[in-house]
Amino acid sequence: MDLRRELDPRFFVRRFFLDVWARLDADAAAERALREGPDRRPLVVLASAAVFLTLMDAYGMPGDFWRFRDLMADWEAEGSLSGTFFTELHRWHPWAELATHAWWALWRVVGFVVFPLPVIWLMGERVRDQHLGAEGFRAHLPIYLLSYAVVMAFVIPLSGTETFQAIYPFHRECGRSWADLLTWEALYLAQFFGLELFFRGWLLRSTHVALGANAIFVAMVPYVMIHFGKAVPETLGAIVAGIFLGTLAARTRSLWGGLLVHGLVAVSMDLLALARSDGLPTQWWP
Repeated sequence: MDLRRELDPRFFVRRFFLDVWARLDADAAAERALREGPDRRPLVVLASAAVFLTLMDAYGMPGDFWRFRDLMADWEAEGSLSGTFFTELHRWHPWAELATHAWWALWRVVGFVVFPLPVIWLMGERVRDQHLGAEGFRAHLPIYLLSYAVVMAFVIPLSGTETFQAIYPFHRECGRSWADLLTWEALYLAQFFGLELFFRGWLLRSTHVALGANAIFVAMVPYVMIHFGKAVPETLGAIVAGIFLGTLAARTRSLWGGLLVHGLVAVSMDLLALARSDGLPTQWWP
């Protein structure tokens, strides 16, 4: 192996991006030649995705939990729902903030995973074909681990800044106990699975025949937009991540690498923020 050639950035860009995009375009052209009539899948999928993202933004943000709580409390008062959990759950309740973040995470799972299922089935496709294979992931595991190391090289110096500390972890009380932290991270990872299935699985899989390699860039745009409101460097980084992870998902036909990188980076950022502020939990239960 010519190590100098392997480490040449121009060779890396050509091998891992340009050559892959050219192959994806060629594969898509070959599949289009075998199809009869126009491919309506991009229209159906992209329109559906826009609706699902709108619903998540309108009803699935942490603050929207309180409208749901008020509805449930009314049902408890009327006797339609047994118990008094929602009636007694106020904004100052010890578990109130975790409840709002659980609402956000569960909405992501529903919006990213459950909502697309009928569309996948109606188009005659299988869920397991939405880049859920593991073979490509195993073969490219070193690349994903290297990606994680590169991202962390930028994150670690930033983790002690006031801006970083003000944003992470999203659940501000997860340092209260290990129960809080582990519950939050489980919810966080669950929504990352949904995110990868949505952007690096369903959108890519359903549009690649019609769009070829351009499906990667089409999926990247709404992926970046869901980062609006976060720190500008993170939002701009989502452009690079969207292209890189989308290219690898299309190449390997596996979203597990993106999930691994996303999960490791997210959990590491939370732990770094807590460690830098001496906020790591010291007890198992609050």
